[in-house]
Amino acid sequence: MDINELVFFIIFGFVIIQRIIELFIAKRNEEWIKSQGGYEVGKRHYPFMVVMHVGFFISLLLEFTLLDRGLTLFLIPLLIVFAITQLIRIWILSSLGRFWNTKIMILPGASVVKKGPFQFMRHPNYTIVALELLVIPLMFNAFITVLVFSLLNLWMLSVRIPIEEAALSEDTNYKEVF
Repeated sequence: MDINELVFFIIFGFVIIQRIIELFIAKRNEEWIKSQGGYEVGKRHYPFMVVMHVGFFISLLLEFTLLDRGLTLFLIPLLIVFAITQLIRIWILSSLGRFWNTKIMILPGASVVKKGPFQFMRHPNYTIVALELLVIPLMFNAFITVLVFSLLNLWMLSVRIPIEEAALSEDTNYKEVF
């Protein structure tokens, strides 16, 4: 295994493990929200979002290995951006606490979170995911993956954000806060 492959598989493995841990956190949070009277919206698009994210990792792996991609000359700056996105991701998850989820979970009557990165923007998690879909493949010259999954993510967000905002506006104080 050369240095390109080693760096790729370390970062790839890190992100996969991170996502698996996040799925456990999301499931725990989903159960808590439901136990408090919450519910899920956007069930129809969620499976497509899961397929998109799984497809991203498969595409990245295949493009790197089959097309013999190497490390970019801009690896260090991109690694710095990647590290910053991971710190912001942790900030987002800790700011939302039990309300963070991969699904759109609504707890009627709850006050929306307006701390952490949410004091600066409405959807910081979606911004971080969009950055990751750019930065991670760019570290490995996986330009096909960057293009395809950035476009798919834009489409997914054009579906997801209106559904999420409508549900939050209906059953929380979202309109007053944002």
